[in-house]
Amino acid sequence: MVLTPGPNMMYVTSRSITQGRRAGLVSLLGVGLGFLIYMSMANLGLSAVFLVVPELYMAVKLAGAAYLGWLAWQALRPGGISAFAPQELAPDSNRRLFTMGLLTNLLNPKAAIMYLSLIPQFVDPAAGHVLLQGFALGTIQILISLTVNTILVLAAGTIAVFLARRPSWLRIQRYVMGTVLGGLAVKMATDRSHPATA
Repeated sequence: MVLTPGPNMMYVTSRSITQGRRAGLVSLLGVGLGFLIYMSMANLGLSAVFLVVPELYMAVKLAGAAYLGWLAWQALRPGGISAFAPQELAPDSNRRLFTMGLLTNLLNPKAAIMYLSLIPQFVDPAAGHVLLQGFALGTIQILISLTVNTILVLAAGTIAVFLARRPSWLRIQRYVMGTVLGGLAVKMATDRSHPATA
C-alpha cells in the first residue's frame, strides 16, 4: 500500500526533484504529522462511532474501495502520469513545505481510508487490548511509510532521470502500481469484516 503512488508520494517526490532532498524531507515531516493525527483520531474515537453506526463503517470502506479503484484507473488509463514524472514547481519556504505536506496528507483520502477501514481489519479483539493494537499497527504503518518515502526523497532525482530515459520502465511502474491498487480496491469492497470492538 505504501508503494502505491498517491498524493503524499507525489508531493514529496515532486518537491525533491524540483527543490532538492532537504525540501522533500521537510515535506515528509508534515506528512508524518498528518499520519499521527489520523492514527490518533481513528484509535480514540472513530472506532466507537463505527460500532454504533456499522452502516457508516461500510460506507467508508466502500468509499475507500472506490477511491483505490479510481487511483488504479489513473495509473492504468492511457496517458496516465507516474509519480516520478518531472513537473515544474516554484520553490517554497520550509514552513510552507511542512504545512503543505501536512495538508496533503490530511486531505488525502488514501490516508483516511487506511486508518478508518484498512488497518482496523487487522485488529483482533481476541489478541488483547484493541486500542494498543490500533496504535501499534498505526505506528508500524507510519514507520514503513516514512522509511519508503525517505528512500524515494533521497533517490527521486536519480529515479526520475532513469525513468525519463526508459519510458518502458515508467509504463511498467504505472501498470504494476495500478494493478496493486485495483486488487486492494476489490479486496476492500468484498471484505465482510466489521469494525473491532474497543
